[in-house]
Amino acid sequence: MTESRTGVGVTGLRRVFRKTLEAIVVLLVVALALVVVLGVGFRKAGAALVWYDEAASILLAWLTYYGAALVALTRGHIGVPVLVERMRGRARSAVLLVGEAAVIGFFLTLAWAGLQVQAALAGTALVSMPAVPAALAQSVIPIGAALFVVAQLLSLPGALRGGSGEPGEGGGAVP
Repeated sequence: MTESRTGVGVTGLRRVFRKTLEAIVVLLVVALALVVVLGVGFRKAGAALVWYDEAASILLAWLTYYGAALVALTRGHIGVPVLVERMRGRARSAVLLVGEAAVIGFFLTLAWAGLQVQAALAGTALVSMPAVPAALAQSVIPIGAALFVVAQLLSLPGALRGGSGEPGEGGGAVP
């Protein structure tokens, strides 16, 4: 059952989730590019920005986490699809579900650890940008992990049917 009473099913949720992640990833790429261009420009002019390195590092980490969730939605991560593709029936579903449980378990653990980092960083600020709480910069850990879990769950029905999780697409993980 992919549709609820409101008419919004897994496919609709997946589409909205994908579009939202795509927009965030594009914004992060643009922000990172602007920070790098500004950093290089100011450094060439002899007036290096003290916050450039820290800001670029944080943006790159955020881009990595949000990008990973986006790729997870299409099951484009590196994996061993040949093993699962050669299986049929219940064996295929069982192996797929065990793999899903392992991946989701890892990312739930990562989200928990990220929340512990948040608690440890409470009240601290970034070194080069003291107005920015360190916990804000590290918030990508639990948020990114949760987004990855949501992406895995939204793409699971398609994977169980033998596709990538995206409507109309076959395949799976990149070999």
